[in-house]
Amino acid sequence: MNRFYKNIFIFTFVAPAFLVLIGVVFYPFIYNVVISFSNMNLRHIQDWQMVGPVQYVKVFTEPTEPNFYVIFLKTIIWTFVNVFFHVVLGVILALLLNQKIKGKGIYRTLLILPWAIPQYIVALTWRGMFNYEYGSINIVLTKYLHLPAVEWLKNPTEAFLACILTNIWLGFPFMMVVALGALQSIPHELYEAADIDGASWYHKLKNITFPLIKPVMIPAITLGIVWTFNSLNIVWLVSNGGEPSDNTHILVSFVYKAAFNLYRYGYAAALSIVIFVILLIFSLSFMKKTKATEAAY
Repeated sequence: MNRFYKNIFIFTFVAPAFLVLIGVVFYPFIYNVVISFSNMNLRHIQDWQMVGPVQYVKVFTEPTEPNFYVIFLKTIIWTFVNVFFHVVLGVILALLLNQKIKGKGIYRTLLILPWAIPQYIVALTWRGMFNYEYGSINIVLTKYLHLPAVEWLKNPTEAFLACILTNIWLGFPFMMVVALGALQSIPHELYEAADIDGASWYHKLKNITFPLIKPVMIPAITLGIVWTFNSLNIVWLVSNGGEPSDNTHILVSFVYKAAFNLYRYGYAAALSIVIFVILLIFSLSFMKKTKATEAAY
């Protein structure tokens, strides 16, 4: 009987959180799966019907410009380039901040600022900086570096590059904070022993630092990949909704356009499920191959 009351007591505290999860996670997800098999759009928003996997077929076969495969390739490039520079810059800055330097707290605060500022403010600020005539980036290029001005937001390649540069600036502080926390947890005695053995900085980095921060960095990188893959704000706001001519879209921004600009709700739901499956498979395989849950030694 005491066990019964104990279970009731535990359930009483767990139930509110469980109900919130049902309301904001499970129900929307299940509803999204249902409408992905329907013909819901602007004309059939009230009288929509189940039509089977038609929308999934359209995702992979519809001859639109750009089509799914082109956008998927751009999403892969977007994710890889961003996460690569997030990790490299984050780890390098964390290694520098982990040293005994004056004003460490000031540097740390300044480097965290990009992460602390709301994304839409960052995106709109950088969009202004990329302005052809009055943007600060072109002013620096022409006035100080004596290079020609770049039409950042009018050409597809330059517009996509502008989105990437903005997201790199926005994302490296997260990796820096994670790496700095991992570095500060490494026992200093290991480096002292390595110094006694005459190890160089490279060997200490390779055999002590990287193996010991790996269990922390791999989950952070996985999370960063998922976040970047699904990063809508920067692409949408910097490139003004995928402009020029829908050439800067990644998958998640194309889902947003399909749902809220084209009102193709069934198609957008199907594409969002495809994105979910891609990220789920990648995350599980990446964590397994990198042995993220295992200890460093």
